Amino acid sequence: MNNDNLQQTAGRHESRNETTSVKTWWEKLRDDLTDRFSLAEDSARQEETVEMICRGVEFRGTNLWVLIFATMIASLGLNVNSAAVIIGAMLVSPLMGPIMGVGLSLGINDFDLLKRSLRNFSLMVVVAIATSTLYFFLSPLGTARSELLARTVPTTYDVLIAFFGGLAGIVAQSRKDRNSTVIPGVAIATALMPPLCTAGFGLATGQPRFFLGAFYLFFINTVFIALATFLIVRMLKYDKKKFLDPARERYVRRIMMLITLVTFIPSVVIGFHMVRVSFFESAVDRYVEEVFRFEHTRVIECNKSYGRGGKASRIELMRIGEPVKEEVNGNARAQLPNYGLQDVELIVRQASSDEPVDLRSLQMSYSELLDEKNRQINELKQRLSKYNAANRFEYDAISREAGVVVPAVGSIALSESPVFDTEGRARDTVLICLIKSEAALSAAEIERLRRWLVVRTGMSEVKLYIE
Repeated sequence: MNNDNLQQTAGRHESRNETTSVKTWWEKLRDDLTDRFSLAEDSARQEETVEMICRGVEFRGTNLWVLIFATMIASLGLNVNSAAVIIGAMLVSPLMGPIMGVGLSLGINDFDLLKRSLRNFSLMVVVAIATSTLYFFLSPLGTARSELLARTVPTTYDVLIAFFGGLAGIVAQSRKDRNSTVIPGVAIATALMPPLCTAGFGLATGQPRFFLGAFYLFFINTVFIALATFLIVRMLKYDKKKFLDPARERYVRRIMMLITLVTFIPSVVIGFHMVRVSFFESAVDRYVEEVFRFEHTRVIECNKSYGRGGKASRIELMRIGEPVKEEVNGNARAQLPNYGLQDVELIVRQASSDEPVDLRSLQMSYSELLDEKNRQINELKQRLSKYNAANRFEYDAISREAGVVVPAVGSIALSESPVFDTEGRARDTVLICLIKSEAALSAAEIERLRRWLVVRTGMSEVKLYIE
């Protein structure tokens, strides 16, 4: 019995040691992860961060003129469909200041900063939209290009980009070293300027759909950047502003709570709605891809309308090719629940039927994409024509003629190459010719070959190498 008791006691000690070892290992891992993900190491003082953001809130003098110039640059980029110009405008634009000021003021309970941020934010929006509206009103280019169209329909990804961009922005602003690439990267990722310019385009051209869609996208970006700023400020445990008068403090807190709810609750509802729309559109894409796959019929357009306000969701397809019997369409409707598309209305139009179908809108929707592809193809053709010496010089014919000019020639290889100077500029083009001979060639034969190649190819500069 004594031996058994000793063994049991030893077992309990061993078990406790193992438990202690595991606990120690977990605590070390936890401490290591906490230390690595901590934001306290290079954090700036709260006063420095608040001062930096407050300077960006004000829109007067330099900031105001830079905003106008950035709006003009972005409008030009949207008008000529240049992504590079639009990115440049986003780097120049000072739009992030008032938005981060709103999030900061809510986080530290600063009512005066909140009022200044909202006032300057409203001024910023009015000035940017007015500038872009004036530009597009005067611009002779009134066609909505792809860069414009991309800013009219918000998606779930826009919400996520704005939120994580806002997180990165406030984290960068709260560091001691602010000379990083984070702030410019956030400005590009969140894309605040292009939607405002697109809203101006909608006003200038009398298209409310463009204005509402673009301003909706800008509002979503704004709200989620401010929300991200608020969350990081609370996580960093910044000191809240205290009031000497308790009654005024309660009043300010109620006002700020009301503003927070009015701002953030609709954005959350909008975010959930956009998620549902994204799931619906993904399910429709999968449904159309898998169900409407016929050998001699193709779906050329798919319009997806997510139901709201009691209206049912709808899918409208346009097909070309051989007509499909109505029984097939009925079978396709029966498969809708398998893809999570219950109570969805399916409308199928056949372009080859007697019903007149206007394909002009379809052609216009793809014309810009086709123009861009054709431009790229032509550019590649031009590049190819410069280096395709075989086609240009009739390589097979030259190889046969070379054996007549100098019978000792066994094989010939031609290559046209540009000649660059030390500054990287193309100065001339030279034809390089590599000849394998069955016997040693004399200087006269080599010179005869060189002169013949100059006349035959039209190249003034020919370099001849003999093996």
